[in-house]
Amino acid sequence: MSVPEDEENPVPLAQRWPRASKFLLSGCAATVAELVYSGGRMVTYEHLREVVFGKSEDKHYPLWKSVIGGMLAGVIGQFLANPTDLVKVQMQMEGRRKLEGKPLRFRGVHHAFAKILAEGGIRGLWAGWIPNIQRAALVNMGDLTTYDTVKHYLVLNTTLEDNIMTHGLSSFCSGLVASILGTPADVIKSRIMNQPRDKQGRGLLYKSSTDCLIQAVQGEGFMSLYKGFLPSWLRMTPWSLVFWLTYEKIREMSGVTPF
Repeated sequence: MSVPEDEENPVPLAQRWPRASKFLLSGCAATVAELVYSGGRMVTYEHLREVVFGKSEDKHYPLWKSVIGGMLAGVIGQFLANPTDLVKVQMQMEGRRKLEGKPLRFRGVHHAFAKILAEGGIRGLWAGWIPNIQRAALVNMGDLTTYDTVKHYLVLNTTLEDNIMTHGLSSFCSGLVASILGTPADVIKSRIMNQPRDKQGRGLLYKSSTDCLIQAVQGEGFMSLYKGFLPSWLRMTPWSLVFWLTYEKIREMSGVTPF
């Protein structure tokens, strides 16, 4: 049986699909590598909560401690994962370049790492790390702090128990707050990471995240910082729900106390 062809593209679908799937999976590989980020932030937050700050005798965890813990966890986790996040953003931009008819810069994830390393050295893998950790600090303050605070408030002050209902309500709140706090930093991070750079790896459009913030607000208005808020919220809330329900279930199955 012959393979059908697109009328505007004589290349058979069977030949086009491997190239398309390879491109899609290359971006997924970089995203999977960001597990370093999730692992780093959770380990850091729980260590700070249980060992450094500690809970009170009534299991209450003050909000200010949760805020500091969430921000520090985001900073440490994102700093470790910055190289993979940089490659992920660069690979995502390849789709736009392809639609614009521009030549692709990378053949895959490994080629992206190698090219960035060759052009900017080790420092190049941490390009945009400052706005990256700023975003992570805000997002994790919204995610970890909100989930931890809302969950324990519901358990200690309402008739709700530490179950899937409480986890779901808490994760919904955490996704919303994380989106509100993180969208401006996400906009700045993406602009800095995607700007053209000179041979020394310095950005040609923005000197720093503060400079990018000022240019965006002065040139496009404050609400430009919330471009993409709706899709960010629609992405963040389901992700938060799936993550926290799964995380709590794994702890339960492992015999570990709830988060």
